[in-house]
Amino acid sequence: TVVIFDLIYLITGNGYWTEIAFWMIAAGVVGGLVAAVFGLIDWLAIPNNTRAKSVGILHAITNVLVLGLFTASWFLRRETPNRSTMLAIGLSLSACVLSSIGAWFGGELVTRLGVGVDNGANLNAPNSLFHKSSDRPSGVAEDKPTSRYAA
Repeated sequence: TVVIFDLIYLITGNGYWTEIAFWMIAAGVVGGLVAAVFGLIDWLAIPNNTRAKSVGILHAITNVLVLGLFTASWFLRRETPNRSTMLAIGLSLSACVLSSIGAWFGGELVTRLGVGVDNGANLNAPNSLFHKSSDRPSGVAEDKPTSRYAA
């Protein structure tokens, strides 16, 4: 939304929109720092030498970079929040693009690798870009007996 408000500012010249972007960046950075704490806790619980651990570190690195870019954009705006520079807007746009990559890594962790979702998750599942998912619908167990009494 920051990028949208910056675009509205660039089109209209109305500083109201970039001031909203300024405060949204501040809230987003605070939220990102809180999320990072919980992300670190989750990452520390992932067993070493698994694909999930590697994807988790990539997710963390991209999101730390996103936080850095948004923080830099916020600092550039702080003196005059109602008049953004092109550099501040460019940093926000870059952060937005990079956050999409970080979100993809997060999606891999949750949907492909089951981190934080399933205690019996496959923490070494193949990359979703290069390997097809199971033909089984989501949430449907394999055709295995669930107890020793099953046929």
